[in-house]
Amino acid sequence: MKIAEVNEKWAQLRETIAQQFDMELPDLKVMLFLIGVQELGQGPKKFSKREKEELMHIATCRLFSAMGFYVLEGADEEGWPHWKLIKPIPNYTLLEQEMILKSLIIDYFQEVTLA
Repeated sequence: MKIAEVNEKWAQLRETIAQQFDMELPDLKVMLFLIGVQELGQGPKKFSKREKEELMHIATCRLFSAMGFYVLEGADEEGWPHWKLIKPIPNYTLLEQEMILKSLIIDYFQEVTLA
């Protein structure tokens, strides 16, 4: 996707999520948190600050697995997924990182809503 297309779809997705969850427009971190909660599969509940960071890490691994950087190893005894880095992620610029994450998040939500 081109940058303009990513930004347009990103804006639409943020609007959709904000309406569904009756919240302000979510930023990148909130979107990662929501994906992490979805991937954890234990439903909404209170999470500690550390758990929220872990959820965003889970989301990042899940998203970058679509590009072949991570593979799911399995879940621990509490059901938290664990990912293994299988090839190094290139040193993208901050703008490249943001565009890639936005694009992957857009793809993720299209995938889970069509499943």
